[in-house]
Amino acid sequence: MDLYRQLRLVRRHWWIVLVTLMVALGVTALVTVRAQPRYVASVTFFVTTPSQGVTDAYQGGLFLQQRVKSYAELLTSDRLAQAAVADNQLGLTAEEIQRRVSTSTETGTVLLRASVTDTDQTRALRVTEALSAKFVELVQKVEARPDGSPGPIKIEVVSGPRVTPTPVSPQPVRNTAIGALLGLLAGVGLAILRGMADVRLRDAAGLQRVTGSPLLGEIPIDTSARSAPLIVGDAATSARAEAVRKLRTNLRFVDVHEPARVIAVTSALQGEGKTTLSCNLAIALAEAGWRVLLVDADLRRPKVGDYLGIDPGVGLTDVLVGDVQVGDVVQRWGDKSLLVLPSGSAPPNPSELLGSKAMSDLLLALRESADIVIIDTAPLLAVTDGVVVAVQADGALLVTQQGRTSRAQVAAAARALHSVSVRLLGCVLNMARVPKAEAYQYEAYRVVAAATGGQSVPSERSRGGRHAERANTGEVSDHTQELTRLSR
Repeated sequence: MDLYRQLRLVRRHWWIVLVTLMVALGVTALVTVRAQPRYVASVTFFVTTPSQGVTDAYQGGLFLQQRVKSYAELLTSDRLAQAAVADNQLGLTAEEIQRRVSTSTETGTVLLRASVTDTDQTRALRVTEALSAKFVELVQKVEARPDGSPGPIKIEVVSGPRVTPTPVSPQPVRNTAIGALLGLLAGVGLAILRGMADVRLRDAAGLQRVTGSPLLGEIPIDTSARSAPLIVGDAATSARAEAVRKLRTNLRFVDVHEPARVIAVTSALQGEGKTTLSCNLAIALAEAGWRVLLVDADLRRPKVGDYLGIDPGVGLTDVLVGDVQVGDVVQRWGDKSLLVLPSGSAPPNPSELLGSKAMSDLLLALRESADIVIIDTAPLLAVTDGVVVAVQADGALLVTQQGRTSRAQVAAAARALHSVSVRLLGCVLNMARVPKAEAYQYEAYRVVAAATGGQSVPSERSRGGRHAERANTGEVSDHTQELTRLSR
C-alpha cells in the first residue's frame, strides 16, 4: 500500500484518529491527576585512595573505577538497608528502602551517585541521610585490613544530601505531549487498519479495477432525492441531474462504431439506485430529443411505475403471455418523447418468462420503434433475471452505490455478466461523495430562473425547449403509432 492511499484512508476515517487522540489525552489527564507527587533526594560520593607518583595515581584511578561499580551494588544491598533501618526511625522496612534507592556512576570517574525516590519529601531526605552515613561506615568495615587498620579506600560525601523542592513526577506537560503523540500514532494506525479491513467500494478507481470496465458516470449523493427522485422541476438544475446528463453523453459515445440501442440497467444488490437511474437516464435521453422506451423488467419488485406515477397493473408480463398487444399497454410520460412499458402482473416464473422467445421477439420489435430502449432489470446476485435480460440487450450498465457494496459482490456481478458474454458498457458509481471543489464549479454555472415583473425569465435551455416540445409531441405520437403497428 503506497503512502498516498494510506493518507486517503486516514482522511476517510479521520474520526477514528480524533476519537483515539481524545481518549489518549483523557487517560493521560486521569493518570496525571491521580498520580501521587514523587520527590528525589540525592547524594554524591567521591572514592579515593592514597597514591605516590604519576604511575601510582594512574593505576589507582583504574582500580577505583572498578571498585565504584561494586560500591553501586553495595548501596542497594540488604546489609546497608538493614543498618539504616536499625539506627533510624524511618517508618520503612529494609525491602521498602531498597525499592526506593537507585544508583548511577559516570564512566571514567570515581563519582558515585545515590538517589532515593519517595512520595514524602521529608522522608526521602531522611532516608538519604541515613544511607549516606551508613554507607561510609560499611565501606570502611568491608575494606578494613585483617589487622583492623583502615583500608586503602576512602569515601567522602561531596554533594548532598539534598531533596528536590518540586515533584519530579508527574509532569503534566511532558505526559500530555507523550499521550498526544501515542494517541495520534494509535489513531493513524487504527484508521489505516480500518480502511484495509473495509471491503466496500469507496471510489471510482476501485470500481473500474473490479469490473474491468470504464466509469461512465458518478452520480453525487443528494439528500432531496428521497422525496424527489426524478430530475424534473427544481431537481432538473441540480448537480445530480447534470451528472445524469454526463452519463447520457458518455453512454452515447462509449462505442461510436457499435452503439447500444437496447441497454439493460442492473446492479449487484437491491437498493443501489438502479431503478432511479434508469428513470432519470430515460428522461435525460428524451430531453435530448431521442425516442426513448423505458421497460420495467424487474418483475419481482417493480418500481418504475411508482417513480413515474404510472399504473403497473398491465404491462410487460401481459404482453409476453399474449394477453395484450404492446401498443395497448405502453404509456406516454410527460410531454417528452418518452414511453414507458410497466411490469404488468406478477408472474410465478419471471426468469422463464424473461428468457422466452416472446421476450426476444418483443425486444426486436421495440428496437425498430425506438432510438434507445432502457430496461430496468433485477439485481444480479439476488436472482438470474438480470442476466437473462442482459443477454438479449446490446449491453449492460452496472450501477454500484458508493460505500455499500463490497468489492467481492461487484466482482461477482461483473463475472455473472462476462460468463454469458454480456457486453458490459460501463459502470456507474451512485450516491457518490463529490469533492466540494467540483460541487462549487457546478454551482458557478448552474442555470437559475430569475423573476422579472412576476414572471420567470427562461434560461437558454428553456428558450429552445419550447420548439423542442412541439417537435417532441409529434415524435411521441409517431412513436406510439409505430409501437401499435409493430404489436399487430
